[in-house]
Amino acid sequence: MDSGRPAETGAVYGATAPWADGLSVHLVGREQELTEFERCLDDPDGPGLVLVHGERGAGRSAFAQAATERLAARDHVVLPLVCVRGDQDRPLLLALRVVTAVREHRSVTGRQPAAGRTDPDAEVLPATERGDRAALADALLSALTHVAPVAVVVDDAQYADAASLDVLGVVAARRPPEVRLVITSVRHTGGAGDAASGRRQDQAVGLPAEAGTARTIALPRLTRPQLADMVARRSQAVPDPALVERVLGLTRGIPAAADALLTEWSRRDAVRIADGHAFLAASAPVPVLPDEDRFMRALHELGEPCRTTAAALSILWPLGRTAAALVAGSTGLSDQEVGDGVRRLIAAGLLDELPGENGGGPRGWVFRSPLMEHATRERLGPLERGRMSAAAVEALWAARDGATAATAARRPAVLLKEADAVTYLPDRIADAGGLIDRERAAAELTAAAEALHPDPEDRGMLRWFRAALRLIEEPAARELALLRCVKAAWIVGDHPAAGRAAETILRAPSDVVSGPDLHELATLQVVAATSVKDWPQLSRMGAAEWWDRLPLPPEAALPARALALCMSERWSEGLDLLSRTETVWRPHPHIRLVPELAQAVGYLVQGRTDALARALEAPPDPGLPPEVLYSIAAGYTLQLLGNADLCGAMDLLKDRGMPPAALPPATRFLLLHLQGRWDDALVLARGMVAKDQTFIAAPQHHLFAAGTAAILLARGKPAGAARLIAGERGTHEGHVEIFLDVAEAAVLRTMGRFDAADRILRRGLREADARGYVYGTDELAAALATLRAEDGRADAAAACLRRLEELAGRTGTGRTRLLYLLASARVREQGSGTAREMLHEAVDLARSRCQPFETAVTLTAAAGDAGPPELLHEAYELYGETGSLLSRFHTRAAMREAGLTVPGRRQATAENERLLATLVTEGLTNRQIATVLRLSEDAVANRLSRLFTRTGLRSRTEVVSAMLTGNPLTAPDH
Repeated sequence: MDSGRPAETGAVYGATAPWADGLSVHLVGREQELTEFERCLDDPDGPGLVLVHGERGAGRSAFAQAATERLAARDHVVLPLVCVRGDQDRPLLLALRVVTAVREHRSVTGRQPAAGRTDPDAEVLPATERGDRAALADALLSALTHVAPVAVVVDDAQYADAASLDVLGVVAARRPPEVRLVITSVRHTGGAGDAASGRRQDQAVGLPAEAGTARTIALPRLTRPQLADMVARRSQAVPDPALVERVLGLTRGIPAAADALLTEWSRRDAVRIADGHAFLAASAPVPVLPDEDRFMRALHELGEPCRTTAAALSILWPLGRTAAALVAGSTGLSDQEVGDGVRRLIAAGLLDELPGENGGGPRGWVFRSPLMEHATRERLGPLERGRMSAAAVEALWAARDGATAATAARRPAVLLKEADAVTYLPDRIADAGGLIDRERAAAELTAAAEALHPDPEDRGMLRWFRAALRLIEEPAARELALLRCVKAAWIVGDHPAAGRAAETILRAPSDVVSGPDLHELATLQVVAATSVKDWPQLSRMGAAEWWDRLPLPPEAALPARALALCMSERWSEGLDLLSRTETVWRPHPHIRLVPELAQAVGYLVQGRTDALARALEAPPDPGLPPEVLYSIAAGYTLQLLGNADLCGAMDLLKDRGMPPAALPPATRFLLLHLQGRWDDALVLARGMVAKDQTFIAAPQHHLFAAGTAAILLARGKPAGAARLIAGERGTHEGHVEIFLDVAEAAVLRTMGRFDAADRILRRGLREADARGYVYGTDELAAALATLRAEDGRADAAAACLRRLEELAGRTGTGRTRLLYLLASARVREQGSGTAREMLHEAVDLARSRCQPFETAVTLTAAAGDAGPPELLHEAYELYGETGSLLSRFHTRAAMREAGLTVPGRRQATAENERLLATLVTEGLTNRQIATVLRLSEDAVANRLSRLFTRTGLRSRTEVVSAMLTGNPLTAPDH
């Protein structure tokens, strides 16, 4: 799975998130507040004034729009008004705008005051000129009453003039029931009110006490589930928990910040879709908010000294109270200017004050939105950032060293508990660079990076190693530092950078780089080219000339060249080179591990498993570095899993003391797949797609895609499986695609395209024969034999069976033997004594291999060929363990045909509906669904009708939306 696939293969294979237009208008997380607002509208004795408060970005404007829609739905005339900065300096402006809105409505509708009644417009200007608020309130109330039922919706009332708010307060106190007011305003604090203005919560917009009873609705920050709903609606996919956690961490649940973050990520293709799930791409950077963003606009409007103070605090705030003095010292602002800037930033809702202990002064300040903090910091130039970071580093070093001179006038610098204690100081050292003690900085960066190893979340290990490298001047120390960078880049997944850095060392290695290190670097360069599928480069590495240009000892260059040949699938050449040079590489305990593994794999491709068995019998020297032992154990585990030898793989892991969770992602996927832990396997697979971690070296290079396709197919996703396979085709230039052929043939059989499946399988066998490939051809031969037996071509099936029998004897693997037994029973006369004996052996063999899906398939075959029908019960349960909806559907049909009771009727009904909804989501027509389920089209149509009736969903589109966002199969109003 590669998230960079074309759009036509992306829906399941992996693609950029298709952010849906207009979905951000939906008020995610505001359902409770909207329900409360509607209760006010429905209550005849309810308040006529609703105050909506929330911090900047809480969604007040969106709430005002939703309120407008609900009022209009109740046949109210709605007069929407928005206040802007500067309105507060123009007395009675808002009141006049309300009157103007009423006048415009009357002119459009033709509604005029009744005969004999005074036109309230005539009283407005004189009252305004006199500043007579009472008279203006009377005129406004009269005007509103004339067009009732009416609602005035005022957004951003924090900018309104106080005189108009007094007038609206009087109107609210004296209004008739059919006149309503809705007013929104910014309030940056909790229930206690606005600390900057001293207003109480119910007076955040300055309404007088005589305004009467009002209902206040506060818009809180979004919770984790609400953010998950937002991501689901935006991406039309089920969000990965790690993605939701990242959104929460960067925005702290502020809706506008979350919306801005998701928008910027979508522009950068940072959110990927895999199998209907949304993931954040590997190492996706935190986006920088643009200047037009509301938060950045608010900061810009504050002017100086706020902007400079905020920029400095984006680096220095983790130092608490000490930060204020450091801001002044590093920016040239006075202490008073810094204090004023902090206060205004708090009042604007951009900073939060952290209360001190026991009622003391504040401990410090923190940005309300880490996303804005990041955007502010990223706008700093390198010199500004370096200077401020140097001030932070010197302060922390001084506090650590116990120095008094630098801290005599202030408290020692201590990190706030809200800061990231692991990354803050190394990040600041990296930014400060040469402005601080270079030797100490390099030592601390190296120590911090090593302490973070292996840094699976990419928090800074590679960045710190690189920063240390820039600070080191002594040549030998620089080379060792570069070596650390190579290994760190490989660990965090930056394989191209690792390969380039490795070649830098290999061009002119010094004495400080050991022979094993040179061998590791040469090997890494080959694997790096393979991982990015640079086949031309890999081909060049297979030539002696490429390595002759490098001053490397033979024991480093020769195994690497042989590995390049093997990775290019030039197995015979690679094995020949290893055999001819064995005396060069075998004497070295460290170096020989990779060529021994390459030899075992090469022989495996040719159908010889003896070399792999011998290699596993002789474990490596335990005195070797742990990372080397890990890599080799993982390599052999991959070979065993690629041979479908789950028991052998588990025994190896146990012997080497290696937990399965420590395996590389692709190898761990294969393990979970064979174990039948398909939910876990799919979760891992989707994440691997998003992070571009799907690479597996030959000959297992297509096993990930094939295994994932098998899971999708068994779960009723044939179209998704087909897209996945199509996206993988041709990604390994010139390599055989045996496992893709097997997987595609299974999809084609499911869709009723038997001739096409036959062609795929025959083509796969021809290409394997042409390349001298034996590995994996047992799967092709078994599938082809079964397909031809079902089609009544006994002679053609028997030819495939003879090939399969020869392979079983040649390889001696349990998987090949099992395939032979199942295919033989199918090809031979069904119900014969020989077939029954073979199936009996197959059942025993499958159970001993401990692979649930494989065992279930075997049991189903045995029960269907005059075996005990009770085997279907066991198969049914095993299919359930793997979540194989389609397989369980067909097994239920077989059980009913055999006169067996299907357990769990309610569960079976739910599974049938989910399978049907899955097939609809796949985009299959009724005819195609009928083929997959082996039903008639009329039966499918009836099942769809029952699905719509039970769930309340009205169309295929609604079914698809529910499935893609992970919602229950029930309409919201059902």
